[in-house]
Amino acid sequence: MDSWHGGQWQWVLPQWFILAAVLVPLLVWFHVRSLSAFSRSQRRISLTLRILIVLALLLALTRPSLLEPTSRQMVVYAVDQSLSLDASGTEVANRYLEQVVAAGEERSGLEIRFLPFAGQPHALLDSWQNASDAGRQAGGNAEDVGTDIEAALVASLAAIPPSYVPRVVLLSDGNATRGRSAGLLANRNVPVDTVPLPVRSEPEIQVAEINAPVQVQQGEPFSLEVVVNANIRATGRIDLFADDIRVPEQADSVYQFVPGENRFRFQQSILNQRQRTYVARVVDVDDVDTLLDNNQATAIVGAAGKPRVLLLDPDVEQMDPFRWALAEQQIEVEVRPPSGMPSNLSDLQAFECLILSNISATDLTLEQMELVRTYVQDLGGGLIMLGGDQTFSLGGFYKSPLDAVLPVHSDIEKDREKPGLAIMLVIDRSGSMGGEKIELAKDAAAAAVELIGPRDSIGVLAFDNETYTISEIRPGSESAAILKQISKLDAGGGTNMYPAMEQAFHALAATNAKLKHCILLTDGISEPGAFPTLAAEMARQQMTVTTVAMGEGADYPMLEEISRIGGGRHYVCADPQSVPQVFAKETIQANQTALNELPFLPLVNSDTPALEGIDLDLAPLLMGYVVVKPKATSEVILTTEEGDPLLSWWRLGLGMSVAFTSDAKSRWASEWLAWPEFGTFWAQVIRHAMRQNESDDLQVKIQRDEDVAEFAVDAVTPDGDFLLQATGSLTILDPLQTQTVLPLQALAPGRYGTPFSTEQQGTYQLELLVTPEKGEPIRQSRSLVVGYPAELQLRPLGEKTLREIARTTGGMWNPSPLESLRPAEGIAMRAMPIWPWLVMLAIVCWVLDVASRRIEWLR
Repeated sequence: MDSWHGGQWQWVLPQWFILAAVLVPLLVWFHVRSLSAFSRSQRRISLTLRILIVLALLLALTRPSLLEPTSRQMVVYAVDQSLSLDASGTEVANRYLEQVVAAGEERSGLEIRFLPFAGQPHALLDSWQNASDAGRQAGGNAEDVGTDIEAALVASLAAIPPSYVPRVVLLSDGNATRGRSAGLLANRNVPVDTVPLPVRSEPEIQVAEINAPVQVQQGEPFSLEVVVNANIRATGRIDLFADDIRVPEQADSVYQFVPGENRFRFQQSILNQRQRTYVARVVDVDDVDTLLDNNQATAIVGAAGKPRVLLLDPDVEQMDPFRWALAEQQIEVEVRPPSGMPSNLSDLQAFECLILSNISATDLTLEQMELVRTYVQDLGGGLIMLGGDQTFSLGGFYKSPLDAVLPVHSDIEKDREKPGLAIMLVIDRSGSMGGEKIELAKDAAAAAVELIGPRDSIGVLAFDNETYTISEIRPGSESAAILKQISKLDAGGGTNMYPAMEQAFHALAATNAKLKHCILLTDGISEPGAFPTLAAEMARQQMTVTTVAMGEGADYPMLEEISRIGGGRHYVCADPQSVPQVFAKETIQANQTALNELPFLPLVNSDTPALEGIDLDLAPLLMGYVVVKPKATSEVILTTEEGDPLLSWWRLGLGMSVAFTSDAKSRWASEWLAWPEFGTFWAQVIRHAMRQNESDDLQVKIQRDEDVAEFAVDAVTPDGDFLLQATGSLTILDPLQTQTVLPLQALAPGRYGTPFSTEQQGTYQLELLVTPEKGEPIRQSRSLVVGYPAELQLRPLGEKTLREIARTTGGMWNPSPLESLRPAEGIAMRAMPIWPWLVMLAIVCWVLDVASRRIEWLR
C-alpha cells in the first residue's frame, strides 16, 4: 500500500506492473527502428500515447483501489436456537431483536444481519422476521444438535465485509457443547457483546449419569450411583436394567426428586460375565416432565474372572460334553443356537472368544459377519471355527466378510478331483428384480461360476415373461466368457418361471455329468405351471433342485414344494445381501466331495508352545473333516493323514483366528470325547486364541466433558513402581464402526493419555495397548457409552462464559438493544476501484494514437 492525500492505495495484483519494464523498452526500440514518414514530433506523440496505453492497462490489471476511511458499521446478531432453550428463551430473543430492528431503521450508515445457530451456523439473514416465522429449526438433524458458540462467532466475523466496522452480538445461554469460545476473537479487534438468554424453565427431570466402577472382580459387590437432575419437585420410579433385565428389588420403589441434583445408590455384583450393561430410566413422571429423551443413562461395567466363550451350534445339546470339559478347565462356555449371535459389539465384547460350530454363512447376516471381523481384527477377540457339513467351504463363506478372517480358503473345492458336475442357474429378471436385487443376483451367479472347477460345467438362464439363455452349459475353464455374459443381465417384464425351469431340465438332461443341480432364484409369484410334476421328473433323472426366495414377495409354499420334491434345499433370503452366500454354499455342496468321512489320526505338522504338555501321538481317531486349503501366512499345527489342514491359525490385526476342520461332538469326535486330554487340548487352544485377561498393572480413567473424552491410564509394576519410558496406543471404534488409532502421550510419571472426540451417540469400544521399555505389551479393553446429547442436559446459565467473551473482546455484557447499536469506536477502510478510469484513459489514448497517424502534421 502507498499513502496519498490522507487515503491509501491498494493493489490486488501488483505483479502485473513488472511487465512495464519489458513492454516500455520494446515500444522505444520500435520507435527508434521505425521507417515511417511521420515527422519527429508526430512520432514522439505517438510513442507517448502508446506508453500511456500500456501503463494504463497494466495498472488496471493490478486492480488498484483507493482506500478511504469510513465509519459505516455492520452488526451481526448471532442467535442461539439450540434445544437447550425453551419457548421462553426464544421469546426473549425475539423481543430483543424486534427492538433492534426498530432502532436500526432510524440509523444511517448501519447494516444489521442475523445468524441463527445451534450445533452449526445457519444461513445469514437480512431480516429477523424470516427466522422467527420459521421458528426454532435447530436440532432438526443429528449434526445440528448442540451449541457451537465458536463456529457461530467465526461465521459472524466472516460475514462482515472489511469495508465495515464490525461488531458481533451473541444471544445465548452460554452453554456450549462443542468448540471453545472465550477469547476466540480477542486478537481480531472485534468487540463481541453478549446477551444472556434464560435457560430452560419448563418442568424437567433427567438422568444425568450413572457413576459406576470401570472394572470389578466377578462376585465382588459394588455400588451404582444414579444421578437425577430436576428443576421441580416430583415423585417417580427409577427402573434399573442389567443387560435388558430389570433389577427386581427396585421394581416398585418410589423416589422423591427435588430441584437440583439427586443421587441414588444401588448395590450390584456380576457373576459369570465379563461385562454388564446397566441402564437407569426414570419413569412415571410423564405428567410433569417435558423432555423424555433425557430420561435414561447407560454405563458398562467390566468384570474380571473366568474366561467366557460364546459357542454357536445348530444342535445346542450336542455341545454339552464340550462345555462340561471346558468347565473343568475353568473356562465358561455359553452355548447358543445361531439365532443367539450378538447383533452389536457390546454384547460380543462380553466374551473372550467366539466359536462357530457347523455354522454356515446363511445362518449369519452380513452385518453379523462384519461384527465378527471387527471383534477379531480391531478389538483383539478370538475366533475358532469348527468343522461340520455346513461350514468352511460347505458353508458358503466364499467372498464373505468371514472369508477374510479365517486362516483357510473357502474355495478349495474347485481345485480337487471330483465327479463331473453340471449346474444350471435360473434367475428371475422380472421388473421387481430391478436395482440392488438384480445386481446381487449377478454377484451370486458370478460366485457360483468362480467356484466350479475346470472339469465342471455351468449354464445360466433368465426369465421374465419369456426365457433367455444368458450362457449355455459350458465348462468351468470358460468362466471368463460366462462372467462376461452374466454382467449384461438386466431386469424388466413379468414372471413366468415354468418355461425356464423346463429348459433347464432339458439342458441338464443333455449333459454327461454325474452330478446335476439346478438353482432357481425368484422374488415374485410365477404364472401357473406343472412345477411339482417337473420337479419329480428332474429328481427321477438324478437331478437336484434348490430354490431361493429373494425378499418377501416370493411364493414360499410353491418354492418349498419344488425343492422338497426335487431333493434340494429351500432358502428364504429376507435380506437380499445373503443371496451370493447361498449360491456359493450350493455350488460347493452340489459336489458332495468337500467332506472326508474316513477315520484318520491327527499328525503334528508344527510344534507350538500353545499345546505344550499334550501328547498328540496318543490322540484317538477322528471320523471325518472338511477339506480346506491353508492361506499362505497361516500356521498349520495339525494335519490329516492326507496332508490336509486339521488345526491352523493366524493372527489378524489385534486378534487371532483358528480353524479346526473336524468337529468337537459325537459325529466325528466320538472317540476324542473319551480322550483324557480332550478338555486340556481345547482349553489350551482357546486360551491361545482368546483375548488375554485384563492386566492389573493398568488403571484406566475416562473423563468426558461435552463432546470430548479424556482417556488416562496409570501404568504401574506389580511392586507399585511407575512404568516409565513406556509407549502406548488407544484403538477407538466409534458407534459408526469407524476405527481411529491414537498414540498415548506422557502426562506425568507413569501416566499416559489422550483426548478423543465423542460426538456420536452410542457405544465406543476402546482397546488399550501399553508396551513397557522392557517386557511384554499389556492390553486392556474398555467401553464408553455416550447417551443423549449434552444439549438436553439441565444446566444453569453460562454467565461466566458470556462475561468472559465480552471482557476479552472489548464488548459489553448484557447491553440493551439500543446499546448494541451504539456508534462504532474505530474506522474501516472502504476500497474505491479506479481500474475503470484507467481502462477509459487507455481507450482515449488509443483513439488519439489512431488519430495522430491519420492526420498529416506540419513538418
